[in-house]
Amino acid sequence: MSKIIDFQTDPSKYRHWRLEFDGEVANLYMDVDEKGGLFEGYELKLNSYDLGVDIELADIVQRLRFEHPEIKAVVLQSGKDRVFCAGANIRMLGGATHDHKVNFCKFTNETRNTFEAAAADSGQFYICAVKGTCAGGGYELALACNHIMLTDDSSSSVALPEVPLLAVLPGTGGLTRVTDKRKVRRDLADVFCSIEEGVKGKRAKEWRLVDELVANSRFDETVQEQAREFAKLSSRPSDAKGIELKPLDRTFADDGSVLYSTVEVSVDRKARRATIAISGPGAAAPESMDAFQAQGSDAYMLRLARELDDAILHLRFNETELGLLLFETQGDPELLKAHENLLLVNSEHWLANEVLHHWKRVLKRIDMTSRSLAALVEHGSCYVGVLAELLFAVDRSYMMEGDFDGDNRAIAAITLSQSNFCRYPMGNDLTRLETRFLGEPEKVAEAKARIGEALDACEAAEMGLVTYAYDDVDWEDEVRIFMEERASFSPDAMTGMEANLRFAGPETMETRIFGRLTAWQNWIFQRPNAVGENGALRRYGSGVRGTYDMRRV
Repeated sequence: MSKIIDFQTDPSKYRHWRLEFDGEVANLYMDVDEKGGLFEGYELKLNSYDLGVDIELADIVQRLRFEHPEIKAVVLQSGKDRVFCAGANIRMLGGATHDHKVNFCKFTNETRNTFEAAAADSGQFYICAVKGTCAGGGYELALACNHIMLTDDSSSSVALPEVPLLAVLPGTGGLTRVTDKRKVRRDLADVFCSIEEGVKGKRAKEWRLVDELVANSRFDETVQEQAREFAKLSSRPSDAKGIELKPLDRTFADDGSVLYSTVEVSVDRKARRATIAISGPGAAAPESMDAFQAQGSDAYMLRLARELDDAILHLRFNETELGLLLFETQGDPELLKAHENLLLVNSEHWLANEVLHHWKRVLKRIDMTSRSLAALVEHGSCYVGVLAELLFAVDRSYMMEGDFDGDNRAIAAITLSQSNFCRYPMGNDLTRLETRFLGEPEKVAEAKARIGEALDACEAAEMGLVTYAYDDVDWEDEVRIFMEERASFSPDAMTGMEANLRFAGPETMETRIFGRLTAWQNWIFQRPNAVGENGALRRYGSGVRGTYDMRRV
């Protein structure tokens, strides 16, 4: 799969989903175009999906938050008869490269998390209305909703049949959400995940696999009634006007670099490195949220979040041999501080809330990216507030100390804001500073006492906010040695090491999902039992079951 995958789309380009609006309720229909696969070699039958289907879903979820503040409940349902969703397309999985499969599973789960958290973050509830077969990744779509309704007929069912059919696992959170979110009894979960046909009717309700069982004759009516009841719980404003998420301003160059309005991605293929350079705001912050909203998706804080998110996804899927992502910033720290502060002061405004939560999701996307991450705090940088979070998200950070010969930029500094202590938690429900100083909680308090101060390299290093600080004599050599060393390590070892080190502290359902996803998918998707010539994924649909190496490892 060598084609460039583009994560930007809009409603005029949707092939697999359609939206209908009814006051405070949006009806979201999954109606996958069989001929609309992202790649050749498979058809998306039975509402099965590939990455292209999920790219559209991610776009829809984002637009519902920003363009439709009046929507308080979303009903996720099928646009086809007798099938809800058959899950990820098996032919696609069988023919995809390993890195694409794993990245696909990760993106799919990030999308699930986005609408799973929409109720708590945005007051937007997701109700899943299941008619027909709801299997594998289809049931994982349902599991991420706030409420699952199943029609009571002779054929509609929920299932996680990956183990008996495909020799793989429900790797985008299925098993974890069954036990941790829905709290299905362990032995019943074992039965459920071991049978091909799934579970129907009263048993599905009794086992807590669904929340509500509804007579088929009243299903559609009852679903809409339930959606309106959920809408009553929402705090979203009924009279607010949304903003349009306009296409990103970006240019792809022949050498692999990508230029956005606030982000520039430069590529060094020989060094297997990409540099992500972020530019601070070029103008003063809007004076009010009305002025911010008037700028729409061109407002700096929203534009930067969208561009950085797109850059990370592009690097994940299209530049898999670039093992090191290096973050840099340049700009006026005071300007950036003012732009973020407008949102923090007005965090109860629906749009400010959405932008801040979008930043939370972007930073989590960076946390979950399987690349070595590093940051350079150079003179003239603007690591303030939300951008300072990058320093605590990366694996290592390097900061310039003192004057550099011939460099007349402002001396490198880091400025913390209130947002670094509450606004952008990681998947473990701790802030990045709390995670960084898990064994030294007093360091977090010390850092909090310095909010608003421009901390130079000596202070930042002493406080533990950067890994190393180097002067003019050592800077270039030390940074070069680090980058060369990193590029020489095994990428498999790096993925395992970094994923383990980044998420210290308590486990949550989110960290368990991603931790298990990384381990399960990287291992099982390479095993011959699944993807070998005679593996279950390759033989699926042929009428011949997979041949297994029966040794337990």
